Amino acid sequence: MSHNHHDAPRYRSAFAPDLLHGRVVVVTGGGSGIGRCTAHELASLGAHVVLIGRNLQKLQDTAGEIVADGGRVSFHPCDIRQEDTVRSVVTAIVVAHGRIDGLVNNAGGQYITPLEQISAKGWQAVLDTNLTGGFLFARECYLQSMQAQGGAIVNIVADMWGSMPGMGHSGAARAGMVSFTETAAMEWAMSGVRVNAVAPGYIASHGMDHYPPEAGPMLREMRATVPAGRFGNEAETSAAIVFLLSPAASFISGTVLRVDGARPQVRMGWGQVAAPREAQGRDAVKPFDGFHRYVVPKVFQDV
Repeated sequence: MSHNHHDAPRYRSAFAPDLLHGRVVVVTGGGSGIGRCTAHELASLGAHVVLIGRNLQKLQDTAGEIVADGGRVSFHPCDIRQEDTVRSVVTAIVVAHGRIDGLVNNAGGQYITPLEQISAKGWQAVLDTNLTGGFLFARECYLQSMQAQGGAIVNIVADMWGSMPGMGHSGAARAGMVSFTETAAMEWAMSGVRVNAVAPGYIASHGMDHYPPEAGPMLREMRATVPAGRFGNEAETSAAIVFLLSPAASFISGTVLRVDGARPQVRMGWGQVAAPREAQGRDAVKPFDGFHRYVVPKVFQDV
């Protein structure tokens, strides 16, 4: 599919344009937020991106954007919590493309609730989405393609070091995914499969639009607790994911790459947290704004 869009904005990736030429990469939760951004970057680098998600409209919208930008994409509606569905979708992908070179286990979600108010059903739902679903997709990609042909898996976790107050179900699931990442890296290395994780910190992503309006002030104040003095953006997270999928990371497996502006290092009593103002213009702390279709979450607009 060729497009002549010389004047159209394009994804400004930090990586070589043909880095992933011909690779088939699956992105779960690919219809919005970090998953959508990652799918765009992967496509801009030559990969055929397969979007996975529950919301067909979001998948169609993101796929339409990628096609308009000249990329190659397909999509499959799928509830990653359903074992039989995951198995059949992975089969369909392998039948269509012959193999799966990369998997980005990005689908997830949680809600703000203190532990004592989380029901068994709510706890299970978050574990199924953030841990079991990722396991199922990774296992099927391994069994149906990567065991024979190798590949790379990147699991998306979260900044759960030192606890996740108000999201204990998600913290437990993400910690479990880190352990799964380490075990899979060990067990699947003999098949030429690398398994790593990316842990986004405070990222100004589309997902924040789903929080209730009363969470707005809290979200806006959170940047003051980040040593880098700001939120990260989707492109800064995507760049870490792409690196771990790339040949440059060929000897990296079983690790977690944090994208968080040093947020987990913050402890009470350690003095000034926010980055000094004079540092804000320096390249080391400037946001990397690679995603040409990025939209600032509503909670940060007009602030």
